[in-house]
Amino acid sequence: MSSAGQGYAAVSDAAPGSAAKFETWLWIAQRASAAVLALCVLVHLATIIYAVHHGLTGAAILARTRGNVGALAFYALYVLAIAVHAPIGLRALCQEWLGWRNNALNWVIGALALALFIFGLRAGAAVFLA
Repeated sequence: MSSAGQGYAAVSDAAPGSAAKFETWLWIAQRASAAVLALCVLVHLATIIYAVHHGLTGAAILARTRGNVGALAFYALYVLAIAVHAPIGLRALCQEWLGWRNNALNWVIGALALALFIFGLRAGAAVFLA
């Protein structure tokens, strides 16, 4: 039986069915973010291979990313996918391994997702503005 059918809902006071809908949306979000991450990782690895084969230094790479809106947009998408994917996975681990299934878990995971997004965008902006 799948975990969706075992009552892993974190919202116990919700109307019947709303917890299942929430879990379904989390499942969809994690799978969609995984697809985006797969593409972003491939582009990132291809970029690293290109840089290594062409002898680019860190300074040369920063010179190419500074002010490059395309690089910033790519990085922002990468960070968004991470900020969606990782916390949902961590939430599932907390539910399965720790038995933590209340609303506090959702708040902690939401705060983690927000922190990942903010700090990731901050790093991307630093490279864009470097």
